[in-house]
Amino acid sequence: MCYNVLCDKYATRQMYGYCPSWALEWDYRKKGILDEIRHYSADIISLQVTIIVLITGIFTVMCYNVLCDKYATRQMYGYCPSWALEWDYRKKGILDEIRHYSADIISLQEVETDQFYNFFLPELKQDGYDGIFSPKSRAKTMGESERKYVDGCAIFFRSAKFALVKEHLIEFNQLAMANSEGSDNMLNRVMPKDNIGLAALIKTKEAAWENGLPTDSSMLGQPILVCTAHIHWDPEFCDVKLIQTMMLSNELRTILDDSARTLRLAGQRDNVQLLLCGDFNSLPDSGVVEFLSSGRVSSEHRDFKELGYAGSLRRMAGTEHEFTHNFKLASAYSEDIMPYTNYTFDFKGIIDYIFYSKQSMTPLGLLGPLSQDWFREHKVVGCPHPHIPSDHFPLLVELEMSPTANSNSNGLIGRR
Repeated sequence: MCYNVLCDKYATRQMYGYCPSWALEWDYRKKGILDEIRHYSADIISLQVTIIVLITGIFTVMCYNVLCDKYATRQMYGYCPSWALEWDYRKKGILDEIRHYSADIISLQEVETDQFYNFFLPELKQDGYDGIFSPKSRAKTMGESERKYVDGCAIFFRSAKFALVKEHLIEFNQLAMANSEGSDNMLNRVMPKDNIGLAALIKTKEAAWENGLPTDSSMLGQPILVCTAHIHWDPEFCDVKLIQTMMLSNELRTILDDSARTLRLAGQRDNVQLLLCGDFNSLPDSGVVEFLSSGRVSSEHRDFKELGYAGSLRRMAGTEHEFTHNFKLASAYSEDIMPYTNYTFDFKGIIDYIFYSKQSMTPLGLLGPLSQDWFREHKVVGCPHPHIPSDHFPLLVELEMSPTANSNSNGLIGRR
């Protein structure tokens, strides 16, 4: 008899996702293997174990709302000294924070237009990054002198590991206008909010891969759609937050289809992996997070406030009773790890998130919170603070990614 028994450490869901977890357990499989051997009762038995190397990409992702200059006022943050709110002081702390963690992909919110082009981009280019930016939609209606103070979203990526293929802007006020038929609330509540999403379609380079390079050249340039968003802030407009997030999801589905065509992956949208980072201004028990995490939200969810949006949302994916997406996302952080991402005198809670494709990415490590002892020792009642340059804390996750760029390949190198 000759029999490869599959050793325990290779029998993972990552490798054999079609097999139930319990059926991969050694305590279960070993009985079947021994029964097989005993059943045939061979005179000579030769057992082998296949030696395999799983090719993965490992990279870090940061999400950080840097608090733009025009919002950093004593009126908003009276507990913080004026000098510690000045941009010339805070920008050094923000850049030190970014450089200290040196993430491979960085998504920033509340970046003023002038700050992006004259500070963040030139500084981070020196560190080996390239980046894209878009201001909020209101910038289109302003003159040059006013436009430079409009904040927006930015995405940076380490150019040694990733190459930019295409960028996409998602304007929620334009989408609300296009879906306003049959709902005055869509025009009066959603459309006036000019928040945006920004997406970068990037491809991996050789430096992004661990354990050697994929043998199939089509897998070397794994496409990833990196999206960042800044959702409307006002707690009284939870309906707007949920609808903006649903519109973002709908647009991402279209962008993923477009990306598959751009990369000549016809009918293989799932081969483009998704990272979604941002300030969603929504707590973990909100409709926004329920929708992103579970892939569905009831059309009668309390966050819609019974304002009769159903007719204007009929273009969204789903059924009569719920709205859905099929991205299969997971949040890198949970409440037990990070009790707050926004820390002011009046509010402390989780409103920033990093979501990743859970079928092809696995978190290896996270940046945790500052200790409560540190807050007490430094008498910090809220941020910003002379030692903390924003009212938000940066999120950081290390992710391991399995390639999906070629549906005919399993990402393995056989024994040589």
